[in-house]
Amino acid sequence: MPTNEKNSGQLAHGVAPYVESKGEEYMGKPMREHFIKILANWKQELMISVDQTVDHMKDEAANFPDPADRASQEEEFALELRNRDRERKLIKKIDKTLQLIQDEEYGWCDSCGVEIGVKRLEARPTADMCVDCKSLAEIKEKQVGK
Repeated sequence: MPTNEKNSGQLAHGVAPYVESKGEEYMGKPMREHFIKILANWKQELMISVDQTVDHMKDEAANFPDPADRASQEEEFALELRNRDRERKLIKKIDKTLQLIQDEEYGWCDSCGVEIGVKRLEARPTADMCVDCKSLAEIKEKQVGK
């Protein structure tokens, strides 16, 4: 696989950045395998985090007689649960992305159909739009939000 394990670049979920070979086909098998590895590692990290939260909440659950202490703990748990909910949604998005890879539909912009690009996908493996279309979508969102 044309990944360079000694690459000094930033690791994406424990995986070295992809190094394209000259003339390599965009989203060919080696590239798809690379992104499957990144997404699988990311999903595993999230699943471990979810398990740790459940364990933490079980261990830390206490019936404090002081209402302020009880409120602080409830607020802490509520924050953790909100974070886990975001992670649950991200896991769903990772699963959707893994399916796109399996279907060989990964790596192209949903809006315009151009290549999203390896560097963008390294930075955001679940990206489904190229930089230009994403920027336009964000501008439109801001205008509608006013």
